[in-house]
Amino acid sequence: MPQHPVLTPDGTTDQPPAATDDGTADATDAAAHRHPLDNPARAALLGPHAHLAERHGDVLRYPADVSPFAALPDRRDRETWRHVAALYGPGGVVAATGSPDSVPADWEILMHGPGVQLVDDGVRATPDEEAVRLGPADVPEMLALVAHARPGPFLPRTIELGGYLGIRRGGALVAMAGERLRPPGWTEISAVCTAESHRGQGLGSRLVRAVAAGIRDRGDTPFLHTSAENTTAIRLYESLGFRLRRQVTFLGLRVPDGEHRA
Repeated sequence: MPQHPVLTPDGTTDQPPAATDDGTADATDAAAHRHPLDNPARAALLGPHAHLAERHGDVLRYPADVSPFAALPDRRDRETWRHVAALYGPGGVVAATGSPDSVPADWEILMHGPGVQLVDDGVRATPDEEAVRLGPADVPEMLALVAHARPGPFLPRTIELGGYLGIRRGGALVAMAGERLRPPGWTEISAVCTAESHRGQGLGSRLVRAVAAGIRDRGDTPFLHTSAENTTAIRLYESLGFRLRRQVTFLGLRVPDGEHRA
């Protein structure tokens, strides 16, 4: 299993240069020094997800119906934000991570909140006999489940990011989990959700272990993100064998009108 850097109190790592995603790191992205999980969306879109990347200048993003995430460079200046605006268009909503202080004053901050990044540290990964692989034909049911359970962004083509597993009861999809960001050597577990009528049965835990088993089988290491305020989920993931690696700040931003000039 990969050796993980030590978590420092402010959520950065002990690897040079300072490994934050708030715009303070080396302007070159310091690929040789940065851990892939320090800027996972960027690492994914420059690596295994390059076939999905849309780019303007030094900014990358996923297609709008795949994911709202922007992959920003570590050092962000006014030109960077002009590139973001060009990709998302006036009034576009951008998901990112970093300090709100790095956002231009004329951009609307729709939300910012603390999150955590957890990594596999002995997860008891195992396939699940009841879990079924989900495909494009299942997307309407997946979107309906996500709309009620609200695990985070899931769009009509999000399924293209990786494999998804579900559990059905009486033919209905009642739980699911799958893969999102794929920085080199790592795969994020995401969209873990269970219908309210089937909670408390351990279905989410089973699916996390099953997705983790598939990730391990191809030689990657699982990781995930969740809200720092969701202490119940954090305790659950830690009980499954994940450990805290770093703290992050989630941002939801709106591009100003007329701010899409290249």
